[in-house]
Amino acid sequence: MNHPPAQAPPPATGGEGPWLTESPHATPSTPHDDDPGLPAAILFDRDGTLVEDVPYNGDPALVRLMPTARDAVEAVRAAGIPVGVVSNQSGVARGLLTRARVDAVRRRVEELLGPFTVWAICPHGPGDGCGCRKPAPGLVRAACERLGVPAGRTAVIGDIEADMGAARAAGARGVLVPTPVTRAEEIASAETVAPDLLSAVGLLLGPPKAASRAAAAGATGARPGEGERR
Repeated sequence: MNHPPAQAPPPATGGEGPWLTESPHATPSTPHDDDPGLPAAILFDRDGTLVEDVPYNGDPALVRLMPTARDAVEAVRAAGIPVGVVSNQSGVARGLLTRARVDAVRRRVEELLGPFTVWAICPHGPGDGCGCRKPAPGLVRAACERLGVPAGRTAVIGDIEADMGAARAAGARGVLVPTPVTRAEEIASAETVAPDLLSAVGLLLGPPKAASRAAAAGATGARPGEGERR
């Protein structure tokens, strides 16, 4: 369950930028400048994409992987492409989460999936007027800047239109992986749709680099949750 913080910090304001975290344990990756057909980086949404969507979750014990998440992330790393996470966490602005609890969940995700090169977190609420809350492009742009890659050669994988909108606004490619909470109109408007994370990665890496992993992958992870739209 989500425990309200005993002493919540002042809510984040729209004037603050996103929280950026780099993992010291991430495997160094080099953008594929020699192969423009490959993404320079792949950024994943967190809730409803990599892990089940538990609204305002600050409890690492509630983190459960989505189907094929581990295989998908490992396939990207095996291709030598940097991986990152871009996530709205409005529970901070609402006083339901602290940065320490957001970090605790981040560490648990990395225990299950390995370290990500960069995390870009928006702590703002819908009415804060920030430039980083998806579908605004700030999270994608900040992650790309930290990785040193162009947004135009970056892909964003997510489960709702806010993820796809952030990708479009930043000039990145979006791939939608629907869950039971994804709306029909979001699926219809998405440029690219994949049935699961491993298939999404396969579309981005291409058959030669993804086929062997896709053939061997099992449906790891857990059933998607039905949390709200973060």
